[in-house]
Amino acid sequence: MNYRIEVVAIDCLMVRLFDRIDESNMPWMLAASQRLRSAFAECLVDLVPSYTTLMVQFDLLQMSPAEAQACIREALSDLQADAGSGGREHEIPVWYDLSVGPELKLLAERCQTSLADIIRRHSEREYQVFALGFVPGFAFMGLVEEALAAPRLATPRKRVAAGSVGIAERQTAAYPAVSPGGWNLIGRTPSKLFDRQREGYSLLQPGDRVRFVAVERATFLNLGGDDTPLEAQA
Repeated sequence: MNYRIEVVAIDCLMVRLFDRIDESNMPWMLAASQRLRSAFAECLVDLVPSYTTLMVQFDLLQMSPAEAQACIREALSDLQADAGSGGREHEIPVWYDLSVGPELKLLAERCQTSLADIIRRHSEREYQVFALGFVPGFAFMGLVEEALAAPRLATPRKRVAAGSVGIAERQTAAYPAVSPGGWNLIGRTPSKLFDRQREGYSLLQPGDRVRFVAVERATFLNLGGDDTPLEAQA
């Protein structure tokens, strides 16, 4: 496959495998990640996958920048997508309600449909985890259907509740902790998305597949969810 190696820093290279975001990229991204981790071995400091790129940070005391580039080229020389390299499957319960997902109404008005239809369309689709970022455990997932795509809020909220599920453009995500944020909120999950006691910390990892499951308020509360309205938490 065609890829480009870009210099990020003296000890950091960016491998650009694709130029556009697509769900079909993931088998290639996972295969490349595995190859690079194995090739760099103890010389690898960090490897960060994203939608179309892999950032490779290496130990300058063990490997020169030229050697790092050569290592990448050799590792990816005969790369093949691994159809069996997909991650884990998750079902994440979500309580879709205006009190915790105020942009549900906005999406319904934009699509000229009902709240129930927006909930159905968001929860009937399987999403792929493309990358982790923003805050620990925040998984960028996609792709939502084009009709549900919505730009980030012009003015981000100063405080978004943990578990809030939202949409930004054709991405969807759930906030693992209280933080500022500008995504369009449509519900809340009781799932613990980031846990320092969990191996890998984050519930979701790049390559995982996620399906949101709509649940009633009672089920949400029984699973440990916090139903405090968003406005009351501001």
